[in-house]
Amino acid sequence: MKVDKSIGTINPGQGLTVAKGQQIAVIGGTGGLGRAISQELARRGAEVTVVGQTFRDAGTPGIRFLKADLNLMSEARRVAAELPAESLHMVIFTTGIFAAPQRQQTAEGLERDMAVSYLSRLVILRAIGPRLGKALPAGSAKPRVFIMGFPGTNNIGVLGDLNAEKAYKSMEVHMNTVAGNEMLVIDGVKRYPNALVFGLTPGLIKSNIRSNLFGEKSFLMGLMEGIIGLTSPSVDDYAKKMVPVFLSPQLDAHTGAKFNRKGQAILSSPGLTDEHIKAFLRESEELVMRTEKA
Repeated sequence: MKVDKSIGTINPGQGLTVAKGQQIAVIGGTGGLGRAISQELARRGAEVTVVGQTFRDAGTPGIRFLKADLNLMSEARRVAAELPAESLHMVIFTTGIFAAPQRQQTAEGLERDMAVSYLSRLVILRAIGPRLGKALPAGSAKPRVFIMGFPGTNNIGVLGDLNAEKAYKSMEVHMNTVAGNEMLVIDGVKRYPNALVFGLTPGLIKSNIRSNLFGEKSFLMGLMEGIIGLTSPSVDDYAKKMVPVFLSPQLDAHTGAKFNRKGQAILSSPGLTDEHIKAFLRESEELVMRTEKA
């Protein structure tokens, strides 16, 4: 990843205090990075709706729960319908897993990593994007959308078999979700002029995201996370560093920017041409349409 010197590092400034009264949705906010971000936002006064399967913060002031299984596009559609997009100030997508060693398929016939880590986000964003900010008071700042993945790493995706039905390689499948999420940022800037859209790449951070790849309680999972924990920030460290960036007034001038865990803007993957993005999104939409007919 290369730093975008035209933007540089975001100085949070007033962002340290402006969370009070903000309505924020964190898609995937019940565990890992999403949970840490939700807690930090609530601590700063935001009203946070977390979307996920298992609620761990019952009784925490400022956090409410919307239960959903985002393996399923039907659930993603329901979440989009239930979220008060018109009054949201911010939406943060953190939902994600790693592709398993052997292909996993959801009840709707989608490869599981593709469904959870990318297509569910596509479905929700397409539904709420045009509605974002419509009920906010006149003169309000545009709502912000943050899409977490690994943008700027030159992963542009491999077309032709996004559902991994012809052949399955776990890392190739996961890199397709990485590419898809970066494309959601680039496409979102043009598609949703009523909002500001940003990408996030946290890098290696100790969390449970790799449990689907190594096995939740396996020796290898414990070893890998132990090593990562020794050399990388915790999820709480990331949240404390980045939440002020999410809230910074500076971002108003930089829609489409992607940020590393230091708050530095990074350059987009150079291979993501308009033609490639259109083709990738078209194939993604066709996969989602399969679930509508099921």
